[in-house]
Amino acid sequence: MVRIRLQRVGAKNQPSYRIVVAEAKDPLNGKTQEVLGFYNPLPEKAIVKIDVEKYNSYIAKGAKPSETVGKLFSKYVNSAG
Repeated sequence: MVRIRLQRVGAKNQPSYRIVVAEAKDPLNGKTQEVLGFYNPLPEKAIVKIDVEKYNSYIAKGAKPSETVGKLFSKYVNSAG
């Protein structure tokens, strides 16, 4: 089963995340199929960038987003217009 989830890439006390497509059984910081975007929660207004076309194509193929990625995506789509 393919999941769309966050992968932490930031330094200590400086979290930053990639939004990635990976097999559900793979480790959290393990092998990924593709990077769809990123999320930086540190600024006053968090920065989220997601490739919407790729995200929707993976959802159409049966990928399940994690709860956090689903919330980030809905906020991103609503704020982008």
